[in-house]
Amino acid sequence: MGEPLRIGMVGAGKISGAYLDTLERLENVTLTAVTDLDPSRAKAVAARVPGVAVAGSVADLVVRPDVDAVLNLTIPAVHAEVARAALAAGKHVYGEKPLTATREEADTLLAAAEAAGLRIGCAPDTVLGTGIQTARKAVDDGLIGTPVAATAFMTTAGHERWHPDPEFYYRPGGGPLLDMGPYYLSALVHLLGPVVTVTGAASRPRAEREIGSGPRAGERFAVEVDTHVTGILRHASGALTTLVMSFDIQAARLPRIEVHGTGGSLSVPDPNGFDGRVALHRAGAEWEALPVSAGYIGAGRGTGLADLAAALAAGRPHRTSADLARHVLDIMLTLLDSAGEGVSLPVASSCTRPAPVNI
Repeated sequence: MGEPLRIGMVGAGKISGAYLDTLERLENVTLTAVTDLDPSRAKAVAARVPGVAVAGSVADLVVRPDVDAVLNLTIPAVHAEVARAALAAGKHVYGEKPLTATREEADTLLAAAEAAGLRIGCAPDTVLGTGIQTARKAVDDGLIGTPVAATAFMTTAGHERWHPDPEFYYRPGGGPLLDMGPYYLSALVHLLGPVVTVTGAASRPRAEREIGSGPRAGERFAVEVDTHVTGILRHASGALTTLVMSFDIQAARLPRIEVHGTGGSLSVPDPNGFDGRVALHRAGAEWEALPVSAGYIGAGRGTGLADLAAALAAGRPHRTSADLARHVLDIMLTLLDSAGEGVSLPVASSCTRPAPVNI
């Protein structure tokens, strides 16, 4: 193995802890620098990881000679800004979802990366774990016959119950689809391939929400986006997915994802996790748990960055590609457009179904 890919991390908020847990045990990547708007948070990372330098700003970090790739853990509103700075400095980028807030920003980033010969990777990398990958292998091996349909459900009563500052979930760029959709849609593309058309509907049952925890408990705030989104997705393969993403369901016993084929059905674990039980029901039989047969063992947040580093070393495409993230963003925005217009709409983008992760 060659030298590890040297990583500069932008943003040291809550999610950074999960990334650090993974990065500390990976051999092909190493954290060398960190920056955050709150210097104390950057210093805390440097204290945790020996040898990590604290950069004064994003501009300082991206030009450091000991940074090969920038890990972008900022808020979604500035994903594109940080990625542009990194690419302009000749650095690869791996960022949290979503890739950007708009299609136009995403297209600008993809064009800049291609022109510079650089890579962009984007979460979620949960799809690379044993849960989704074992399910994908079952589909690819024909265990359910030809896939004809899937269901995907993310249901909760709303993040204001537990988050002390939940307003951003209910402002433009938020909502259940843009918040949790990348996990489900990335998994569905891995399982069934890209989406070609969508039909959507959405609602906003409550004009206000109340913060349920923390020092601001009891405060009310305005809801500015639809909080229940449902849709039908037609995949290029012909399979149809029924999707429900909601902040308005108090309780449910719905599955996370199921895939149904001409010869059986597959129960797929939570796409917001890396592992989980995969169950198969063949025609005329009973449900049976499938053994782990694919995916990165023991994966965690940051596994996608390790996959990018391995892809660079091997000269192959990385699996958490910008093309996939761009397509997922396009699916979500087109679904919201469809809901607003009351018509079915084509999804203009596409992507190559990422390569499986074989054990």
